[in-house]
Amino acid sequence: MIALENATKRYGRQTVLDDVSIAFGDEGVTALIGPNGAGKSTLFGLVGRLIPPDAGRVTVDGTEVAKAASSDLAKRLAVLRQDNHISARLTVHDLVEFGRFPHSKGRHTAVDREHIERAIDYLDLQAYRDRFLDELSGGQRQRAFIAMVLAQDTKYVLLDEPLNNLDLKHMTEIMRLVRRMADELGKRIIVVLHDINFAATYSDRIVAMRQGRVVADAPAAEIMRPDVLEAVYDTAVDVRQIDGKPVALYYG
Repeated sequence: MIALENATKRYGRQTVLDDVSIAFGDEGVTALIGPNGAGKSTLFGLVGRLIPPDAGRVTVDGTEVAKAASSDLAKRLAVLRQDNHISARLTVHDLVEFGRFPHSKGRHTAVDREHIERAIDYLDLQAYRDRFLDELSGGQRQRAFIAMVLAQDTKYVLLDEPLNNLDLKHMTEIMRLVRRMADELGKRIIVVLHDINFAATYSDRIVAMRQGRVVADAPAAEIMRPDVLEAVYDTAVDVRQIDGKPVALYYG
């Protein structure tokens, strides 16, 4: 279980995460939604120990993140940030190998190699394993980064806006992979999304944030209501049922 207890983060006089208490980890896929500046990425940063809280605490399976050894935390929790650009010229295989570093410290065993190959196969990247990342499309590159996270072999996976700069086909492909990882591999995935309809289609639970606070937290179907979404985004939203599924329409 990932738990935040009264977690707060400030930058100068601006509070970007405001006394948040919430737990993640029971559901397969949890989507974090909300407008820009709502605190979604900041929450991820606190959980992954990328930034420290100014108040409160964060725990993973009862261990306080601030006090955990880096290698121990990396064996429980994998974080894929939205700015996942790597300047070094790496192949897909090179990148996926990085996912095993918390386990191998660079000295790969047969078990490490098995995890690497399994991740490459699972993300359907065999044909690209020796290609450099800058030779791939955006969707292929994102799959390679998710393969790296999968090779890390953690229970909890945090994906910060994995659909950024992807077209509709690749957005759908990535979300189907996220759903499969939860259903087939038992991963507990928390994903930041801007597209409400992708969140509703592929997640079990939606947590909506606004101005640094959690303003709604419920199964996906209960969030997909005009009154809830309008309160989150401060804009007109209509929700229609199409083939038995809720679809949000935005009018601006």
